[in-house]
Formats: sequence, structure tokens, C-alpha cells
Amino acid sequence: MTFRDSPWPDGTPCWADVVVQDRKRAMAFYGGLFGWELAEGGPDTGGYTMASVDGRQVAGIAQAMDAAQPASWTTYLAVSDADKAVAAIEEAGGQIHAPVMDVLSLGRMAIAADPGGAVFGIWQSGDHTGFQAANRPGTVSWNECMTRDFDGAKAFYTKVFGLGVSDMSAPGFTYATWTVEGRVVGGVGALSEDMPAEIPAHWGTYFSARDTDAVAAKAVELGGTLTSPVFDSPQGRIALLTDDQGAPFRVIAPNDQSGSPDDWDDIES
Repeated sequence: MTFRDSPWPDGTPCWADVVVQDRKRAMAFYGGLFGWELAEGGPDTGGYTMASVDGRQVAGIAQAMDAAQPASWTTYLAVSDADKAVAAIEEAGGQIHAPVMDVLSLGRMAIAADPGGAVFGIWQSGDHTGFQAANRPGTVSWNECMTRDFDGAKAFYTKVFGLGVSDMSAPGFTYATWTVEGRVVGGVGALSEDMPAEIPAHWGTYFSARDTDAVAAKAVELGGTLTSPVFDSPQGRIALLTDDQGAPFRVIAPNDQSGSPDDWDDIES
């Protein structure tokens, strides 16, 4: 488990939220799936909803401002200066989709895309520092950039955010982990050539679970979709899902290969 109440180091995936056309519907889906405690913001936040587990904030749910915007999860990378980060993103060939804005006293944010098209956010902490809990059931456990330009993505994120890279590629598998101060914080992988062209470069969000199959079945019961068979990996048992509005996300639980974290023993959920 990970608990934190102070700003995350620059470059660390520090928050994730889902933007949907029907926020109330998303609250019902994810609340039912993960047992989240949900707190709706006031009109000045557009009803932005904070999801918590045991009183600690773990994710957000936002109402789309554009009727044509597809449902999607966004990964936010921590920055200490949003304006400087935006300048660095543009200098490195990225695009800014939403300029830096103040979010009340909570912090400052912008939405960008890397040169390969993967969309991500940046977050400069104010009162809201990002994930207060992670790596336990019902919370985010991993964020990764999947791209068709593996080398270009590595160069972009290392230049802009100072991320370290630890390549773990093998035949038929092109992947590296991001590191901050020597600590693994996420990953970057190559979309295989047989992936349909309509699957764009993207940042993926994984949620921890005790039982992947049970969570996948619950997601389908709530109106979501299991997009491929559940499978085992050295990191755990994984399900690729979309919610009932089409936002893709992933669920991962321990398996025989990964082993179960010792600090999960006292968690009831």
C-alpha cells in the first residue's frame, strides 16, 4: 500500500480521473465496482467528484464539457511549475490541448499530448496533492504510456519530466519502466503492429483488486465490457475493461507469478 499527503515528485503519475458524458452514471458504476466513497463538488467545480477509499482520495470523476468528447481516463504527471512544464512540452514537440488553468485553491493543471498522440495531464499541487492512497484494492496501482513510437516517447518524457528509463524489453515485448529518484513510478510500452490502427497511443490506468475475475464480472453486471479474456502475467492477473460509457481501464490482482503484497493482509476490501 502507498499513502501520501504531500506533493508527489515531478514526473510521477499523481492523479487519474475519468471524463464522461453522464457523471452520475459513472458514480453509480465505479461506486458499485470499487466501493468508492464519492463526494460531489459544488457548482464552481462543475460537480467534479472525488472518490475515496477509507477517507483517502484515490481518483476523480468529471463531467465532459463537450458533447462529442469520448469517455476516457486521464493520467496526470506531477510538476512543481505548470507554466514551465507546458513550455517544455511544446519545445519537445508535444501539443497543449487545454492551457494551464487554476483549479480554485486545489492546484494548477493543463492537458497535453506527447508527439505520438498520447494524452496526459499535468498537475501542480495546491490544496490537492493527488493520490492519497494507491496500490491497494480499489485504488490506482499502475499508469503506462502505450505508443507506436517507443523511442520517441522515451526521449520526450525523459526530456520534459526528467524521468529515468529502465528497459525490460525481450523478444516480442517492448517495454520500459519510468523511474523517479530510482523508484519505479510507471511504464511505457510499444503497441504491437497487429494492434488495430484505430487504437491510438494512450496512457492506461490500472486498478488493484483482490480477484480480477470477480471485478471483471461485476463490471459487466454494471454495464461495462470485458474487451478481451482475462489473462495472467508476471505482474498479476489482468482484465481489460471499458465502463458503461466506453472509458477503457484495467484491473490487476496478484497471481502465483506476482505473489500477494504482504501489506494487504490487514485489508478487508
